[in-house]
Amino acid sequence: MNKNVLILSSSPRRGGNSDRLCDAFLQGCKDAGHTVEKIFLKDKHINYCTGCGICSMYGKPCPQKDDAAEVLEKMIAADVIVMATPVYFYTMSAQMKTLIDRCCARYTEITNKNFYFIVTAAEPSIPAMERTIDGFRGFLDCLEGAREKGIIYGTGVWKVGEIEGKPVLKEAYEIGEKI
Repeated sequence: MNKNVLILSSSPRRGGNSDRLCDAFLQGCKDAGHTVEKIFLKDKHINYCTGCGICSMYGKPCPQKDDAAEVLEKMIAADVIVMATPVYFYTMSAQMKTLIDRCCARYTEITNKNFYFIVTAAEPSIPAMERTIDGFRGFLDCLEGAREKGIIYGTGVWKVGEIEGKPVLKEAYEIGEKI
């Protein structure tokens, strides 16, 4: 069955290690016949949530005029959402957290999705990345029918390109191919 896959790359570095893993996942999806789109969050203008309450207290659309509405529409339409981030100080990038916070206006519409997480860090161990994964899981706990399907860990990578030649690139491709 052809799935609609949305990849959210929150690396501030185009071609950075987490972004490269997104590309490998994307290629696996395409080769398996899925429809896939990657959004590079750095290219989007997404403001911080101001906590105004217009969406939550009054049920009205978020009053901010930025790219968040477009990204949220794509999240709602997707069957599979891939959330990718480099790990900064044991948590997700600001770009990803800002997007998650802006989901407040429509999170009840992001239902019955399969989620995959891609995380990269200079730290060589997976346990050092668990706080980041916990942040993603907290988001999923707020979504009806959200299913965590897999995590791709790019450990021990700091400089752009250090991911090249590592087995995790093949792993990302294969997971994308098997969704």
